[in-house]
Order: sequence, then C-alpha cells, then structure tokens
Amino acid sequence: MKNSRRNVLITGAAQGIGKQIAIDFAKAGWIVSLVDVDQNQLEKTLAEVRIVQPESIAIQCDVKNPDSIIKAVTETQDKLKGIQCVINNAGISKWKSPYELSVEEWDEIIHTNLRSVFLFSREAAKYMSCSDGGTIINMTSTRAFMSEPDSEAYAATKGGIVALTHALAASLAKDKITVNSISPGWIHTGDYSKLRDIDHEQHLSKRVGKPSDISRACLFLADPENDFITGENMVIDGGMTRKMIYEH
Repeated sequence: MKNSRRNVLITGAAQGIGKQIAIDFAKAGWIVSLVDVDQNQLEKTLAEVRIVQPESIAIQCDVKNPDSIIKAVTETQDKLKGIQCVINNAGISKWKSPYELSVEEWDEIIHTNLRSVFLFSREAAKYMSCSDGGTIINMTSTRAFMSEPDSEAYAATKGGIVALTHALAASLAKDKITVNSISPGWIHTGDYSKLRDIDHEQHLSKRVGKPSDISRACLFLADPENDFITGENMVIDGGMTRKMIYEH
C-alpha cells in the first residue's frame, strides 16, 4: 500500500516557475517545503501557500552550499515527517562570452544548477528509501539540446541534469524512487499581456508558455500512479524545438 502522505520539497520556490509549482501543489493537497535563498520573497510566497496548506514551511538555503542543502532536507524531514517528492527547480544563468567567463562564474553556475540537483536528490533519497519510495523531478531546459551564443555554462548544467536524471533513475530504482526531468521552453513569468503576437506565433501551440504549464506536468509526474515513468525527460515548449526554421 502506497504512503498516503504527500510532502514535497521545492527548490527555487520563492518566485517564477517554482512559486507556481508550490501554489499548485498546495492546492492539490500537498504540504510544501519551500526552499530558496531569497528570504524576503520566500516569506511572501509561503504566506500565499499557507492560505490553502497551513502546514507548509519555508527554509532559506544557498543551494551552492552542500551543508545548507543537508540542513534543508533534514529540516524538511523532521518538520513534515517525511518527503515523498523533491522538485529541483533552483537555477541561475549568465550570458557571457566563453572568452570572458571566469572560472568562478563557471563554478557558481555549475554548483547552483547541477551539483545541487545531485545533492538534494541524494539526501532526500536517503529518507525516501526508508519509507515507501518517492519521486524526484529535475528542472532542465530545451537549452540542453539547442543553444544561443554565450550560454556555455548554463547549457552544460541543463544537459548534465538530463544525464543525471536517467543515471539516478537507474541507481534509485531499487528503492522505489522514480526520477524524471522536465525541459521547459519559453515560459513567461512576467506580465503575459505584454507579449507580442510574434512571440506567440513562434510556437506550434500559438502561445508562449506559462508557469502553470510546468506545474501541471510536475503534478502528473509526482502522482504515485504514474510510477511506470522514470528516467524520462519531458519537453514542454509549445512545439518550438520541433519547428523547422529556415532563413529566407
């Protein structure tokens, strides 16, 4: 019998896609542990989440710091008495020429976007493996498969997350833990009404994506009934990466 508890830890939960995921999971009955480095925004988002799920918590965490990650996972486990789902959403980007990108900047992006995914997954899996398993969802990007100039560090992390996802799926299968990733395309987190017609027309779906498009996919993958899906990467981009583009 599957565990009826539904606790989810979400990184980068203070704003943007992470905030939408947190709100939608709370509405779906999940107790949420919101993890982010921005304490002020974190508290604001927690207040919104608690309207529908009062037991939810917020933890300030610098995901570049391994000790901070261990503390966030341990605190979540202790306060919520279990972790059934982890959504590794935290990430940063820096568009800079490869000739100018410093080693320190490279490491900051790698540690924030990629290493944190491994560490959060490993630490949470230690608890999941002692209960009824769980699910891990990693946020990557269509930039794992296509690029613009000056995006080397970001692209490397997102491609790395795709590979890490299927590797973890293989390693954690014996513990009844599924691991999948989502590759969003253009997801607009600002004022949607200010987008231009040409922005929407670039997509086969004829619209730019919204954070809720991603949160619904996360809810689908987090459903224990969908445990036949593991090691997979789900592209959610309105068909943009399937569209052939010719310059005339």
